Amino acid sequence: MYDLFFAIKEKFTTLFKVIVITQKKRKNVKNITIVAVFLAITLLTSSTSLRRSDFKVKTVVIDAGHGGHDPGTHGNFSKEKDIALEVALQVGSYINEYLPDVKVIYTRNSDKFIELEQRAVIANKNNADAFISIHANAVSRNTIYGTETYVMGPHKTEGNFEVAKRENSVILYEDGYEEKYEGFDPNSPESQILFSLTQSAYIENSLYLASQIEHQFGKRAGRRSRGVKQAGFWVLWRTSMPSVLVEIGYLTNPKEEKELNSKSIQGNIASGVFRAFRDYKNEIESLND
Repeated sequence: MYDLFFAIKEKFTTLFKVIVITQKKRKNVKNITIVAVFLAITLLTSSTSLRRSDFKVKTVVIDAGHGGHDPGTHGNFSKEKDIALEVALQVGSYINEYLPDVKVIYTRNSDKFIELEQRAVIANKNNADAFISIHANAVSRNTIYGTETYVMGPHKTEGNFEVAKRENSVILYEDGYEEKYEGFDPNSPESQILFSLTQSAYIENSLYLASQIEHQFGKRAGRRSRGVKQAGFWVLWRTSMPSVLVEIGYLTNPKEEKELNSKSIQGNIASGVFRAFRDYKNEIESLND
């Protein structure tokens, strides 16, 4: 019984932290905050043996997009799956080195295929406090370049929908995807619209992490930031924690493709993601004071 109460309390502690940071950013959530406080107090008073446990960002899942027989998008000479893996492993390496109190879990650490659903399962089973998915972009116009970081939400433009459609189409590589994904069609705008009401408890924290990543890309990593965007990504929809999907550049832009294959540029990008995560962690945990 103690374990059950403690698990419930931890979930509401997390939710309360999410709402507190929301209140810092926006003032129109008074009623939500009151409800969360009431629920938290109810849980805390339901068992006198429960002790207060400050929320910490203890576990992060780093997801290298695509892999194995799913190459992702491609440029003239490189594949998304390879670049995403290199950057993802470097991000995890920086976190292991400079934030030793954080457990890093990779959805994949080699060139193997991981089902889209399984990526979210890995994050959820490990009770991750953040989920960061690394990808590279593509578009028909080879003059477009730059980084974009996505959070779960309704896609406001056709471009956002095309990115989500391409990343969600990973499910087509999976056996029995029709049953597994309950009729979800990655090419259907109607299927994507269903995502718009999900991840609401984590949206503000996800937006904050995403904005930190784009800030680091634009100000410190020497990349052209195209900003924070929203779209209906299955993998973000299924994760039960603040989650972002990072498009680190366009392989269809010849200059950027060369840069994304440079070890030094990959290091700069990974360092930017790391610093953003570090600043996010510090901000969240400062709410414990």
